[in-house]
Amino acid sequence: MWKKIKLSKKTHVISLYDFTGEALRPWAEAGYQCFAYDIQHKPSPMGELEPSSGTAFENLDSHFPLNGGNIFKIHADLYNESVLMKIASRHMNDAKFLSAFPPCTDLSSAGARWWKEKEKENPLFQMFARDNAVACQHLADTLDCPYYIENPVGALSTLWRKPNHSFNPCDYGGYLPEDDVHPRYPEYIPPRDAYRKKTCLWSGNRFTMPEINPVQHETLVYKRKDPTKSGNFSPVHGRTGGKSLKTKNIRSATPRGFAKAVFKANEFHY
Repeated sequence: MWKKIKLSKKTHVISLYDFTGEALRPWAEAGYQCFAYDIQHKPSPMGELEPSSGTAFENLDSHFPLNGGNIFKIHADLYNESVLMKIASRHMNDAKFLSAFPPCTDLSSAGARWWKEKEKENPLFQMFARDNAVACQHLADTLDCPYYIENPVGALSTLWRKPNHSFNPCDYGGYLPEDDVHPRYPEYIPPRDAYRKKTCLWSGNRFTMPEINPVQHETLVYKRKDPTKSGNFSPVHGRTGGKSLKTKNIRSATPRGFAKAVFKANEFHY
Protein backbone atom coordinates (compact mmCIF):
# COMPACT_ATOMS: atom_id res chain seq x y z
CA MET A 1 0.00 0.00 0.00
CA TRP A 2 1.31 3.42 -0.94
CA LYS A 3 2.03 5.80 1.92
CA LYS A 4 0.09 9.01 2.17
CA ILE A 5 2.13 11.82 0.69
CA LYS A 6 2.03 15.57 0.41
CA LEU A 7 1.26 16.30 -3.22
CA SER A 8 3.24 18.78 -5.27
CA LYS A 9 1.46 21.69 -6.88
CA LYS A 10 0.99 19.73 -10.11
CA THR A 11 -1.62 17.02 -9.52
CA HIS A 12 -2.78 15.90 -12.99
CA VAL A 13 -1.42 12.70 -14.56
CA ILE A 14 -2.41 12.04 -18.18
CA SER A 15 -2.44 8.89 -20.28
CA LEU A 16 -3.26 8.86 -24.00
CA TYR A 17 -4.63 5.93 -26.00
CA ASP A 18 -5.21 4.20 -22.66
CA PHE A 19 -8.18 1.87 -22.26
CA THR A 20 -7.27 -0.05 -19.08
CA GLY A 21 -5.88 2.86 -17.06
CA GLU A 22 -3.25 0.58 -15.49
CA ALA A 23 -0.48 3.09 -16.23
CA LEU A 24 -2.31 5.57 -14.00
CA ARG A 25 -3.28 3.34 -11.09
CA PRO A 26 -0.15 3.91 -8.91
CA TRP A 27 -0.55 7.66 -9.29
CA ALA A 28 -4.26 7.50 -8.40
CA GLU A 29 -3.46 5.34 -5.38
CA ALA A 30 -1.17 8.14 -4.20
CA GLY A 31 -3.89 10.77 -4.53
CA TYR A 32 -3.35 12.23 -7.99
CA GLN A 33 -6.15 13.15 -10.37
CA CYS A 34 -5.62 10.90 -13.39
CA PHE A 35 -7.08 11.18 -16.88
CA ALA A 36 -7.17 8.24 -19.31
CA TYR A 37 -8.08 9.40 -22.82
CA ASP A 38 -9.15 6.80 -25.38
CA ILE A 39 -11.75 6.54 -28.11
CA GLN A 40 -13.00 3.25 -26.60
CA HIS A 41 -14.36 4.96 -23.50
CA LYS A 42 -18.05 5.79 -23.61
CA PRO A 43 -18.96 9.33 -24.69
CA SER A 44 -20.25 11.44 -21.83
CA PRO A 45 -23.74 12.96 -21.80
CA MET A 46 -22.12 15.95 -20.08
CA GLY A 47 -20.25 16.94 -23.23
CA GLU A 48 -16.98 16.52 -25.11
CA LEU A 49 -13.96 15.38 -23.08
CA GLU A 50 -16.02 14.95 -19.93
CA PRO A 51 -15.89 11.74 -17.85
CA SER A 52 -18.86 9.49 -18.38
CA SER A 53 -20.72 7.37 -15.84
CA GLY A 54 -20.53 3.63 -15.27
CA THR A 55 -17.55 1.83 -16.78
CA ALA A 56 -16.11 5.00 -18.28
CA PHE A 57 -15.61 6.64 -14.87
CA GLU A 58 -13.67 5.03 -12.08
CA ASN A 59 -13.57 6.54 -8.62
CA LEU A 60 -10.95 4.41 -6.94
CA ASP A 61 -12.02 5.52 -3.44
CA SER A 62 -14.73 2.87 -3.60
CA HIS A 63 -12.11 0.13 -4.03
CA PHE A 64 -8.98 1.34 -2.24
CA PRO A 65 -8.05 3.91 0.45
CA LEU A 66 -6.51 6.25 -2.11
CA ASN A 67 -6.26 9.66 -0.44
CA GLY A 68 -8.73 11.13 -2.93
CA GLY A 69 -7.23 9.83 -6.17
CA ASN A 70 -9.37 9.20 -9.22
CA ILE A 71 -9.02 7.79 -12.71
CA PHE A 72 -11.28 9.65 -15.11
CA LYS A 73 -11.80 7.56 -18.25
CA ILE A 74 -12.67 9.94 -21.06
CA HIS A 75 -13.82 9.34 -24.63
CA ALA A 76 -11.49 11.22 -26.97
CA ASP A 77 -10.61 11.11 -30.68
CA LEU A 78 -6.87 11.64 -30.28
CA TYR A 79 -6.34 11.73 -34.04
CA ASN A 80 -8.08 15.11 -33.98
CA GLU A 81 -5.66 18.00 -33.44
CA SER A 82 -8.36 20.21 -31.93
CA VAL A 83 -9.01 17.54 -29.27
CA LEU A 84 -5.33 17.51 -28.33
CA MET A 85 -5.41 21.31 -28.05
CA LYS A 86 -8.37 21.09 -25.67
CA ILE A 87 -6.55 18.49 -23.57
CA ALA A 88 -3.54 20.79 -23.41
CA SER A 89 -5.75 23.66 -22.27
CA ARG A 90 -7.38 21.52 -19.56
CA HIS A 91 -4.08 20.44 -18.00
CA MET A 92 -1.92 23.51 -18.54
CA ASN A 93 0.06 24.31 -15.36
CA ASP A 94 -1.29 21.17 -13.62
CA ALA A 95 0.35 18.32 -15.59
CA LYS A 96 2.68 16.19 -13.49
CA PHE A 97 3.34 13.33 -15.91
CA LEU A 98 2.18 11.97 -19.27
CA SER A 99 2.24 8.49 -20.77
CA ALA A 100 1.04 7.56 -24.24
CA PHE A 101 0.33 4.32 -26.10
CA PRO A 102 -0.38 5.29 -29.72
CA PRO A 103 -1.66 2.48 -31.97
CA CYS A 104 1.09 0.16 -33.19
CA THR A 105 -0.89 -1.83 -35.77
CA ASP A 106 0.83 -0.08 -38.70
CA LEU A 107 4.25 0.14 -37.02
CA SER A 108 4.95 -3.10 -35.15
CA SER A 109 7.38 -5.53 -36.77
CA ALA A 110 4.89 -8.29 -35.92
CA GLY A 111 2.68 -6.97 -38.72
CA ALA A 112 5.43 -6.35 -41.28
CA ARG A 113 4.09 -9.00 -43.65
CA TRP A 114 1.05 -6.82 -44.31
CA TRP A 115 2.89 -3.54 -44.91
CA LYS A 116 3.15 -3.89 -48.69
CA GLU A 117 -0.58 -4.47 -49.05
CA LYS A 118 -1.35 -1.51 -46.80
CA GLU A 119 1.04 0.67 -48.77
CA LYS A 120 -0.88 -0.08 -51.96
CA GLU A 121 -4.04 1.26 -50.36
CA ASN A 122 -2.36 4.23 -48.68
CA PRO A 123 1.32 5.01 -49.37
CA LEU A 124 1.44 7.25 -46.29
CA PHE A 125 -0.16 4.86 -43.79
CA GLN A 126 2.97 4.59 -41.65
CA MET A 127 3.63 8.33 -41.71
CA PHE A 128 0.15 8.86 -40.32
CA ALA A 129 0.86 6.36 -37.53
CA ARG A 130 4.19 8.07 -36.81
CA ASP A 131 2.51 11.47 -36.61
CA ASN A 132 0.21 10.16 -33.87
CA ALA A 133 3.25 9.37 -31.73
CA VAL A 134 4.92 12.69 -32.49
CA ALA A 135 1.72 14.52 -31.51
CA CYS A 136 1.92 12.88 -28.06
CA GLN A 137 5.40 14.32 -27.59
CA HIS A 138 4.23 17.74 -28.71
CA LEU A 139 1.49 17.64 -26.09
CA ALA A 140 3.97 16.70 -23.36
CA ASP A 141 6.29 19.48 -24.48
CA THR A 142 3.42 21.96 -24.42
CA LEU A 143 2.56 20.87 -20.87
CA ASP A 144 6.27 20.78 -19.91
CA CYS A 145 5.97 17.48 -18.06
CA PRO A 146 8.01 14.26 -18.09
CA TYR A 147 6.68 11.68 -20.53
CA TYR A 148 7.15 8.34 -22.18
CA ILE A 149 5.59 7.08 -25.40
CA GLU A 150 5.32 3.30 -25.70
CA ASN A 151 5.47 1.15 -28.83
CA PRO A 152 6.82 -2.30 -29.67
CA VAL A 153 9.86 -2.93 -31.84
CA GLY A 154 9.03 -1.70 -35.32
CA ALA A 155 9.14 1.09 -37.86
CA LEU A 156 8.78 3.98 -35.42
CA SER A 157 12.51 3.91 -34.64
CA THR A 158 13.35 4.58 -38.30
CA LEU A 159 10.43 6.83 -39.22
CA TRP A 160 10.87 9.06 -36.16
CA ARG A 161 13.86 8.53 -33.86
CA LYS A 162 15.59 5.80 -31.92
CA PRO A 163 13.89 4.89 -28.61
CA ASN A 164 15.48 6.07 -25.38
CA HIS A 165 14.80 2.84 -23.49
CA SER A 166 13.47 -0.70 -23.87
CA PHE A 167 12.30 -3.36 -21.42
CA ASN A 168 10.39 -6.61 -20.98
CA PRO A 169 7.45 -6.80 -18.52
CA CYS A 170 9.26 -9.43 -16.43
CA ASP A 171 12.05 -6.89 -15.81
CA TYR A 172 9.73 -5.14 -13.33
CA GLY A 173 7.75 -8.08 -11.96
CA GLY A 174 9.56 -7.79 -8.63
CA TYR A 175 7.59 -4.61 -7.90
CA LEU A 176 4.49 -6.82 -7.57
CA PRO A 177 3.77 -9.10 -4.55
CA GLU A 178 4.63 -12.79 -4.67
CA ASP A 179 0.93 -13.76 -4.47
CA ASP A 180 0.05 -11.44 -7.36
CA VAL A 181 -2.83 -12.23 -9.72
CA HIS A 182 -3.66 -9.96 -12.63
CA PRO A 183 -6.90 -8.15 -11.67
CA ARG A 184 -8.20 -7.70 -15.20
CA TYR A 185 -6.81 -10.52 -17.36
CA PRO A 186 -5.73 -13.36 -15.01
CA GLU A 187 -6.34 -16.06 -17.63
CA TYR A 188 -4.03 -14.36 -20.13
CA ILE A 189 -1.31 -12.46 -18.25
CA PRO A 190 0.93 -14.39 -15.82
CA PRO A 191 1.27 -13.30 -12.17
CA ARG A 192 3.92 -10.64 -11.58
CA ASP A 193 4.06 -9.86 -15.33
CA ALA A 194 6.31 -12.90 -15.79
CA TYR A 195 6.51 -12.73 -19.57
CA ARG A 196 8.70 -11.24 -22.27
CA LYS A 197 7.56 -8.64 -24.79
CA LYS A 198 10.25 -6.20 -25.84
CA THR A 199 8.77 -2.75 -25.47
CA CYS A 200 10.38 0.51 -26.53
CA LEU A 201 10.02 3.91 -24.89
CA TRP A 202 10.51 7.34 -26.39
CA SER A 203 10.87 9.70 -23.45
CA GLY A 204 11.93 13.18 -22.43
CA ASN A 205 11.40 16.24 -20.25
CA ARG A 206 13.20 14.86 -17.17
CA PHE A 207 11.74 11.34 -17.37
CA THR A 208 13.65 8.85 -15.19
CA MET A 209 13.81 5.23 -16.31
CA PRO A 210 13.23 3.10 -13.19
CA GLU A 211 15.62 0.44 -11.92
CA ILE A 212 14.67 -3.10 -12.87
CA ASN A 213 13.54 -5.71 -10.34
CA PRO A 214 13.18 -8.82 -12.52
CA VAL A 215 11.38 -12.13 -12.10
CA GLN A 216 11.80 -15.32 -14.12
CA HIS A 217 9.66 -15.17 -17.23
CA GLU A 218 7.27 -17.90 -18.30
CA THR A 219 7.10 -19.48 -21.75
CA LEU A 220 4.62 -21.69 -23.55
CA VAL A 221 5.97 -24.56 -25.65
CA TYR A 222 4.02 -25.43 -28.78
CA LYS A 223 4.69 -28.60 -30.77
CA ARG A 224 2.92 -28.76 -34.11
CA LYS A 225 2.92 -31.06 -37.11
CA ASP A 226 4.82 -28.41 -39.03
CA PRO A 227 8.07 -28.09 -37.04
CA THR A 228 8.71 -24.62 -38.47
CA LYS A 229 5.65 -23.42 -36.54
CA SER A 230 6.68 -24.99 -33.24
CA GLY A 231 8.69 -23.26 -30.54
CA ASN A 232 8.59 -21.21 -27.35
CA PHE A 233 6.20 -18.30 -27.14
CA SER A 234 5.31 -15.57 -24.68
CA PRO A 235 2.27 -16.77 -22.70
CA VAL A 236 0.41 -13.55 -23.47
CA HIS A 237 0.81 -13.96 -27.24
CA GLY A 238 0.29 -17.70 -27.03
CA ARG A 239 -3.06 -17.27 -25.26
CA THR A 240 -4.37 -14.36 -27.32
CA GLY A 241 -4.80 -15.14 -30.98
CA GLY A 242 -6.68 -13.21 -33.64
CA LYS A 243 -7.21 -9.53 -34.31
CA SER A 244 -10.17 -8.75 -32.04
CA LEU A 245 -10.30 -5.55 -30.03
CA LYS A 246 -10.16 -7.60 -26.81
CA THR A 247 -6.96 -9.30 -27.99
CA LYS A 248 -5.39 -5.93 -28.80
CA ASN A 249 -6.35 -4.54 -25.39
CA ILE A 250 -4.87 -7.54 -23.57
CA ARG A 251 -1.62 -7.43 -25.50
CA SER A 252 -1.28 -3.68 -25.01
CA ALA A 253 -2.18 -3.60 -21.30
CA THR A 254 0.48 -1.70 -19.38
CA PRO A 255 2.58 -4.07 -17.22
CA ARG A 256 1.59 -3.21 -13.64
CA GLY A 257 5.07 -3.73 -12.22
CA PHE A 258 6.48 -1.27 -14.74
CA ALA A 259 3.73 1.24 -13.93
CA LYS A 260 4.60 1.09 -10.22
CA ALA A 261 8.31 1.42 -10.95
CA VAL A 262 7.73 4.48 -13.15
CA PHE A 263 5.69 6.12 -10.41
CA LYS A 264 8.39 5.49 -7.79
CA ALA A 265 11.12 6.85 -10.06
CA ASN A 266 9.28 9.97 -11.23
CA GLU A 267 6.85 11.05 -8.49
CA PHE A 268 9.38 13.23 -6.65
CA HIS A 269 11.58 13.87 -9.65
CA TYR A 270 10.61 17.52 -9.92
